[in-house]
Amino acid sequence: MKVIDSIVTQAASIAAIRRDIHAHPELCFEEVRTADVVASKLTEWGIPIHRGMGTTGVVGIVKAGTSSKAIGLRADMDALPMQEFNTFDHASKHANKMHACGHDGHTAMLLAAAQHFAKHRNFDGTVYLIFQPAEEGGGGAREMIKDGLFSQFPMEAVFGMHNWPGTDIGKFAVSPGPVMASSNEFKITIHGKGGHAALPHNSVDPIVAASAMVQAFQTIISRNKKPIDAGVISVTMIHAGEATNVIPDSCELQGTVRTFTLEVLDMIEARMKEVAEGISTSYGATCDFEFVRNYPPTINHPNEAEFARKVMTDIVGAANVLTQEPTMGAEDFAYMLQAKPGCYVFIANGDGSHREMGHGAGPCMLHNPSYDFNDDLIPLGATYWVRLTEEWLAKA
Repeated sequence: MKVIDSIVTQAASIAAIRRDIHAHPELCFEEVRTADVVASKLTEWGIPIHRGMGTTGVVGIVKAGTSSKAIGLRADMDALPMQEFNTFDHASKHANKMHACGHDGHTAMLLAAAQHFAKHRNFDGTVYLIFQPAEEGGGGAREMIKDGLFSQFPMEAVFGMHNWPGTDIGKFAVSPGPVMASSNEFKITIHGKGGHAALPHNSVDPIVAASAMVQAFQTIISRNKKPIDAGVISVTMIHAGEATNVIPDSCELQGTVRTFTLEVLDMIEARMKEVAEGISTSYGATCDFEFVRNYPPTINHPNEAEFARKVMTDIVGAANVLTQEPTMGAEDFAYMLQAKPGCYVFIANGDGSHREMGHGAGPCMLHNPSYDFNDDLIPLGATYWVRLTEEWLAKA
């Protein structure tokens, strides 16, 4: 493993920053303190900054030489609205807020790279350090783009990285094509006719219609979608009724749809609407159908994915650069990849054995209340950012 010595030397101080951010988590578009920490460090290291893009975003600008070439590196900063189970010293000090996805670590790895860039500008061009708010449902990437991220800071390509638990430290994963799914939500309200549970013939039961609807949705996956295409429909909430002896007037279904392509998503949305309205009509009911598209699929560009693989291979060896298995989780870096070439990679976070005394009883998995980022990743992740930048800006 070829990590940069100067980054290793500074790793403990960067880890302290990471733990401070972990102890003070902030939700989407509320990352004021976190942005202050990032801005303060970049300024301390002599890196010019731009603040306020996407509400709380921070962009650091590091220039060297005379080339007009530029690359963007992105880290997310926000936490999740969940209670932490860990009790070690850097556990969250704020109830129902936790860095359970490692965005504190992503911020730390990019800060470590920034510190190196400030001292060792071994490139010709510009690297934009993008500290993004609101990945967890707020669409911070989209908002930064709306605020002029790519027009104000023109770059040829943009790269992102996420820690991935369950794989041994020292490994990366990257692949071309779809690597994370689109995230979409639906809400269907079925309107029937309430009545006495003992006299169902006088009513139009929306719960019976809802039950048929839930099962029928799965035929969209099994009979309308090509078997080789990925897609998931999950009804995760059903709300109806207030008394055991009353058939309610209405029933509400909510859930999520995940796909790797917009074509499959278009088909699923259209068929769900047809099925919902058709079943409602067949049961003598009506329905309101709402479908909200949140994040598009995250699709890596082939050339940039191959470039990232080469950089990783030079650092950890080919055997430690894995094929990136697509996941049905979603990521708003997808918006950046729609606007610019680039790729989104995984860096292994280990099995959780790095956690100190006082960690929760649960596994060290993403969005788990016992999760904690592995600080041993900081030198490796920062080395990847530095080598990626140096080699990207050096290529013809």
